[in-house]
Amino acid sequence: MKVYTKTGDKGETSLLGGTRLPKSALRIEAYGTVDELNSYIGLLRDQAVNTRHIELLISIQNHLFVIGADLATDPQKTKVKKPPVEPEETEQLERAIDVLDGDLPPMKFFVLPGGHQSVSFGHVARTVCRRAERIVIALAQEEYVADEVQIYLNRLSDYLFVLCRWMAVQLNIDEVPWKPNK
Repeated sequence: MKVYTKTGDKGETSLLGGTRLPKSALRIEAYGTVDELNSYIGLLRDQAVNTRHIELLISIQNHLFVIGADLATDPQKTKVKKPPVEPEETEQLERAIDVLDGDLPPMKFFVLPGGHQSVSFGHVARTVCRRAERIVIALAQEEYVADEVQIYLNRLSDYLFVLCRWMAVQLNIDEVPWKPNK
């Protein structure tokens, strides 16, 4: 199979189920942003500080592919075979958040992203996750999207925030508080 098909040369692509859409369609933007997020999760997985989180980060990447497949499927084509978006994946994130949060000092201020490259990569992943969530919410206002997709992305951004704080502690980086100008 060739990598290039030339079927998208005129600005359209096919959903699972065969429906053709412009590459600028909200559904395409949704799963494209989830794909971008997946790449940033891979970057986080590659950070030495996250050695103990590799298994979970791979699980997240696999689930983002499931979400991408769900978003890339025409909701009118109900017979398309794809893996289900499971609520257990969200529960796994919640357990991971609770474990990481137990190792952290209480939050007393908003935190400025940064302080170490690994932490910064995490905050980029978090903001891409939030963008993916916003796009999915907009898509869900127009057509069917499984509720669990939105829920998972919301929880994933929470996990990424807590992971950033955890990485800062592990790397002995002081969190920089946001200080608004008066």
